[in-house]
Amino acid sequence: MKMHGLGNDFVVLDGRARGIAVSAGLAVALGNRRTGIGFDQLALIETGEGGADARLTFWNADGSLSAACGNATRCIARFLMDETGRDRLHLVTARGDLYAVDAGDGLTSVNMGQPQLDWQEIPLAEEMDTLELPIEGGPTATGMGNPHCTFFVENAEAVPLEQFGPRYEHHPLYPERTNVQVASVIGPDHLRMRVWERGAGLTLASGSSSCAAAVAAARRGLTGRKVQVDLDGGTLWIDWREDGVWMTGPTTHVCDGVITADFLGGVA
Repeated sequence: MKMHGLGNDFVVLDGRARGIAVSAGLAVALGNRRTGIGFDQLALIETGEGGADARLTFWNADGSLSAACGNATRCIARFLMDETGRDRLHLVTARGDLYAVDAGDGLTSVNMGQPQLDWQEIPLAEEMDTLELPIEGGPTATGMGNPHCTFFVENAEAVPLEQFGPRYEHHPLYPERTNVQVASVIGPDHLRMRVWERGAGLTLASGSSSCAAAVAAARRGLTGRKVQVDLDGGTLWIDWREDGVWMTGPTTHVCDGVITADFLGGVA
């Protein structure tokens, strides 16, 4: 299936009926936008265990694994809700147990769990205050199952993210690389944000990045804990509650397809 959340796009493989072996090579081949299908992330749905409705695993377009992918989780949750007629789901990812609900009006909410604020959890290379890193611009570090680096700037649209993003994705303070956000505060409950995703590059939206930026803004006293985040591809609503960071937004199921044996034969 091809899906997207605000232009943050995914290929989703349904492995519940039969097992699907996904390799880094397959992820790279499928992710190529000229010779494959193209995506920001690849997701695999597998049968859930221990009462969970499904298990989800994510790969970036460069073949690396990602523990979390908020928009893909919302897209898959919407698909499973439509399939089952249910309005609540329990999903399992490398990030942990995530819960999704139908928010009405075509919107889907996912609880992305509590943010990771300690340097070891994110992780960073050495002990430090994660609120303001010793990097030019004083960004904030946050973990949402994957690492994030949020810069607060006067005008997010003026930042040349194609050059800025790679510079900090590979910063030595982030041993597992990082997602990079540039965010401008529009108001006490409103951010404008743009995203560079590790392993994917410039994306129109990112759910986990939106959660991380909202948490960083609240920690720094720039906003409250409930904010609207305007991305290049549209708007998400983030609410940092006692039980975790809830993300709400629209999803789109574009099409279903079959990967051919011819294509698979050329995958390393």
